[in-house]
Amino acid sequence: MNTPTTRTRDGADTEWWREAVIYQIYPRSFADSDGDGIGDLPGIIARLDHLVALGVDALWLSPFYPSPQADAGYDVADYRDVEPIFGRLADADRLITEAHDRGLRVVVDLVPNHTSSAHAWFVEALAAAPGSPARDRYVFRDGRGPDGAEPPNSWRSVFGGPAWTRTDNPDGTPGQWYLHLFDAGQPDLNWDNPQVRDEFVDILRFWLDRGVDGFRVDVAHGLVKQADLADWHYPEETTSGDHVEQPRPPMWDQDGVHEIYRQWRAVLDAYPGEQILVAEAWVQPAERLAAYVRPDEMHQAFNFEYLEAAWSAEAQRTVIERSLAAASAVGAPTTWVLSNHDVLRHATRLALPVGTPRPNGIGTDDPQPDTALGLRRARAATLLMLALPGSAYLYQGEELGLPEHTTLPDEVRQDPTWRRTGHTQRGRDGCRVPIPWEADSPSYGFGPTDASWLPQPPVWAEYALDRQVDVPGSTYEMYRTALRLRHELGLGGGELRWMESPDDVLAFRIGSGAGAEADSGAGSDSDSDSGAREVIVVTNLSAGPVALPPGTELVHASGPLTATGQVPTDVTAWARQRR
Repeated sequence: MNTPTTRTRDGADTEWWREAVIYQIYPRSFADSDGDGIGDLPGIIARLDHLVALGVDALWLSPFYPSPQADAGYDVADYRDVEPIFGRLADADRLITEAHDRGLRVVVDLVPNHTSSAHAWFVEALAAAPGSPARDRYVFRDGRGPDGAEPPNSWRSVFGGPAWTRTDNPDGTPGQWYLHLFDAGQPDLNWDNPQVRDEFVDILRFWLDRGVDGFRVDVAHGLVKQADLADWHYPEETTSGDHVEQPRPPMWDQDGVHEIYRQWRAVLDAYPGEQILVAEAWVQPAERLAAYVRPDEMHQAFNFEYLEAAWSAEAQRTVIERSLAAASAVGAPTTWVLSNHDVLRHATRLALPVGTPRPNGIGTDDPQPDTALGLRRARAATLLMLALPGSAYLYQGEELGLPEHTTLPDEVRQDPTWRRTGHTQRGRDGCRVPIPWEADSPSYGFGPTDASWLPQPPVWAEYALDRQVDVPGSTYEMYRTALRLRHELGLGGGELRWMESPDDVLAFRIGSGAGAEADSGAGSDSDSDSGAREVIVVTNLSAGPVALPPGTELVHASGPLTATGQVPTDVTAWARQRR
């Protein structure tokens, strides 16, 4: 099987994942080949050339495994096959091959914290007696109180409601409780059980043998629970937290997870090539997150502290500095991200008043964000992110400037959060709406019919890909140019050096010339190629326009400069010294 290779400028192989830009595909919302309104693997294959034209290095596929779809596929019933609505196992093989033929690597989702309640193991566990080996693969406990009618502890589900559901005995009487940190259809596995550990090593090998280039590990910080399952009386969070007034939650970021990932890393390292592990770990502070990417564990960990950072120069600089320092201490790259399938799209999130906590969805009766402001800031944030050293992730549709669908009718929502919070949190459906390809086609080119598993808003036409290709200033062309320049100038592998700047303005040097050469006159006529490859990045978060540094010329920008060549508010510009 043809496996892509990333090479340095001198032709030597390099660790591709340190600088890679990876594009997340949410299969049910990317491209529908058969007109049933749900995206599928053949649809993805037909659109792979879009990723090549965009200029990304790899794609990450959210789950496509057999599943009852209680949580859009993150409730896996079989880790070694493909859900029929997405295609067949042969389609997964063809997707991997065709991606590799185009020079794209393929990362697949792995969901190890829980299975589906339809998984054969859990079906067996429900039929087995308390204390049986089948039940020991999951977290079953007797209830509290004289008749066991109270849950074993106070833990709450991330999706709302209790994190425990009581079972029925074969005779119909109430039985034990099982733990599910997410939906009731997602029972948590017991990672103290050797069978569970052996099973996932075998699953890794199954997909590595089929040619995948890595795994994004769902809820990587949640596999191991505190042994005593102690009550938790603080506000429920999916992160480990860095709050002085509270200890680390007993269900998140326990030290025992690292033993698991050291074992997995050894499995991947035994295969030829460079396959990677990527942690979805909502962990703070940055030093705790860095533990997941030590040299013998994972390769990358999403930087959610960066995703959550307020749109202010102080907040942005603080999180960038802290992230780079923590990752550098363990020899890992920082992995930047602004949007994914679990959070409000950043073209909408950044339209909210600065400092507003990120809402879990926006609905028709909520205040509607300023779409133009959100897109302006999103473009600036993206150009800032793509200039930072390390790896970056893009979420499908963000290259089109897609906002959140904030007027999605409540009656069509499918995220279990909406139901489990008693209709108080809209949840994640708004960022999962099928994306638009062609403005004048059925379902905006998502599929051959008008069918769409979530309704697309009428404004999707103006964001369609065919309305943006080769259109100067379009969001798509901004992304495409940024990715080309990022590669040509070696920005992902550069060293960031801050520059003096006005209040509420970020300015730094980055690129292959951003080291000592940059400080000794980069950009002068006597400078080598390193100066030409250095970029000066200016992000203006102040109230008025700011000038580019003297002696520089514009390379790229997230929006037009002023008539006098200044950087307006909420715009990022890339410049370099005139030669």
